[in-house]
Amino acid sequence: MKVYRNINTIPHFNHAVVTIGTFDGVHVGHQLIIQNLIAETEASGGESLLITFHPHPRKVVYPDRNLMQLNTLEEKIGLLKKYGIHNLVVAPFTKAFSELTAMQYIEEFLVGKFNPAVIIIGYDHKFGNQREGDFKLLEAHAQRFGYRVKEMDEKLVNNAIVSSTRIRNALSSGDVDTANRELGYSYFFTGMVVDGNKFGRTMGFPTANLEINDADKLIPGNGVYAVTARLEGEEKIYKGMMNIGIRPTVDGTRKITEVHLFDFDRDIYGRHLTVWLQAYIRNEIKFSGTEALKAQLATDKQSAIQCLNHL
Repeated sequence: MKVYRNINTIPHFNHAVVTIGTFDGVHVGHQLIIQNLIAETEASGGESLLITFHPHPRKVVYPDRNLMQLNTLEEKIGLLKKYGIHNLVVAPFTKAFSELTAMQYIEEFLVGKFNPAVIIIGYDHKFGNQREGDFKLLEAHAQRFGYRVKEMDEKLVNNAIVSSTRIRNALSSGDVDTANRELGYSYFFTGMVVDGNKFGRTMGFPTANLEINDADKLIPGNGVYAVTARLEGEEKIYKGMMNIGIRPTVDGTRKITEVHLFDFDRDIYGRHLTVWLQAYIRNEIKFSGTEALKAQLATDKQSAIQCLNHL
């Protein structure tokens, strides 16, 4: 997959089959669109082209809202590479771009830059200033600009429309099962292992405290999770458990993310660790003291092992 980050230097694409969107999460609904993109491309003998935006449009249009994202840009690129797309364009989303009318978006951006032969869009896709453009507008100008447009149906899982917002809400409430099912993979994030107060080590549960690389990356809701993890530059997958929260038993006040890897005893400060959520174990609660917490951690470990044994 070729990745273009400058829309002013992109090449001419041969019979471009295009889809456009933010694709935050690259979830099962997005995957359905991509499958159709590939199928249309193969049928026509052209080139597949996925156009996404950075930063997320909502961060530009609504800067006062604290939008947390399912993927960093590099994570999204990594996920998209798996599907056999020929070309990925990362278009900069600016205030000026957001003010284009829907017709300017079609003429100056979509047709002017990419000259699509086929356009595939997701259900209820909107574009242009005030989101005034939609499938009907694209279809109305298809003959004029020489493209064909196709709108995908809603993607349903258990009778609910899959959306990035729905997945964000699931993760924030600790609903790992729903999030992973609708993503089509286990939710993940990466952080650098930093020095902590080593409180876990005193109880026999040493943890890697993570400093998350991207401030816009969504960190799941507080609680204890069963996880798998991999150190940057290594292939081995480790099993473990993770706590996200303030550690109320020891009067913590700052939210931290800490991972205890099973059967692991190495100094990994300064290394990057990627963590995949596999199951939610329990809420974060305040215990009567450290002995009660230690006993609960032992129970949590067994619960995590039981969850992870089913992988």
